[in-house]
Amino acid sequence: MKFILKIGLLLAFLILSKTTFAASCDSTCQLNQINSYFTALDKINRKGSTLNDIDSLLDLTHDDVKYIHVEYEANFTKESWRKAFLRNLERGAYQNSANNEMRIINTIFGKNHTAIEYSNGVIQQDGTWQQTESLLVLFGFKDGKISLIKELW
Repeated sequence: MKFILKIGLLLAFLILSKTTFAASCDSTCQLNQINSYFTALDKINRKGSTLNDIDSLLDLTHDDVKYIHVEYEANFTKESWRKAFLRNLERGAYQNSANNEMRIINTIFGKNHTAIEYSNGVIQQDGTWQQTESLLVLFGFKDGKISLIKELW
C-alpha cells in the first residue's frame, strides 16, 4: 500500500511540475515573445496593414493583457486596445514603409518582467539602420504569455 501511495504522489508531482513548467516563460521565451511583438507591431504600422495584422499581434498576448502608456495616459484591456488599433487603421494612421523598423537596443530581465530599451529607425539605402531616440517599455508575463506592456516614455 505504501508503494502505491508513493507512486501516486510521484505521478501527481510530475504532472503538477509539467503544468507549472509549461506555463512558465524563462528569459529566452520572454525575449522571443518580445521580438515577435515588435515584428507584429512593425507590420501593423505599415501602410496596407489589416485587421488580421492587429489580431496577430494580440494573439501573442494573455487574455488579461494590459497596455499602459504613461505619457499618453492610455490604459487598455485587450478588447479596448484592439478597438484603438482599429480606429487608427480606419483613419489611415499607419503609413510606414518596409524600411521602418523597431529594434531592441538593451534588455534587462527580472522576475516575470523584462525591461526593454528600443528605438524606431529606418533602414537606409546602404542597408544600415538609422535609429531615432531610445524608448523604454516594460513587459510582464503570465501563464507563459505577454500580460503587460507598459510604455515609459
